[in-house]
Amino acid sequence: MSNQKQNKNDQRVIAQTKEWLNNVIVAHNYCPFARREVDKGSIRYQVVHETEFNSLLESVIHECVWLDQNDETETILIIFPSNLNDFNLFLDCLALTEDLIVSQGYEGIYQIASFHPDYCFQGAEENDPANYTNRSPHPMFHLIREASVKVAIENHPDAESIPERNIEYAREQGTDKMKALLDKCIHVEESDD
Repeated sequence: MSNQKQNKNDQRVIAQTKEWLNNVIVAHNYCPFARREVDKGSIRYQVVHETEFNSLLESVIHECVWLDQNDETETILIIFPSNLNDFNLFLDCLALTEDLIVSQGYEGIYQIASFHPDYCFQGAEENDPANYTNRSPHPMFHLIREASVKVAIENHPDAESIPERNIEYAREQGTDKMKALLDKCIHVEESDD
């Protein structure tokens, strides 16, 4: 693929991710801490096309180094549009990535949240609307500063209830509505900014 075509494709992937972040995560308050970072423009969007696990893992450590060197970046969404489409393979890569975070000395500094188009919580039915709280247009890892998580949780009146609230809310919305929200994000073609 030519660099120009790849760049255009990456722009589309980022636009879809921003649409999802704004119109699903923020608009439905799945993460009460996300709006602030969206408004500040402190989120880095990194598209990764590597297909081998070692290269994928290296890309995550590269983003940890980015956070080390760029205090103005609060969090990074590492997006894998051309790989990790199989959810079980994605989970395998996530486990390896979490181990790597520890072995590279980043435990307690950064943590990873995960999102996937076919996300399914352990023990949940595939069509449970609650799965949509972690479903995204593309497979992605969310690299988060642990210190920021700690502060956010300390300043939230009831942080422990967020996952339960999200599950209840998604189930109230129903599978069809949740799927329609995600589908709308997938059909965004390019960024307006």
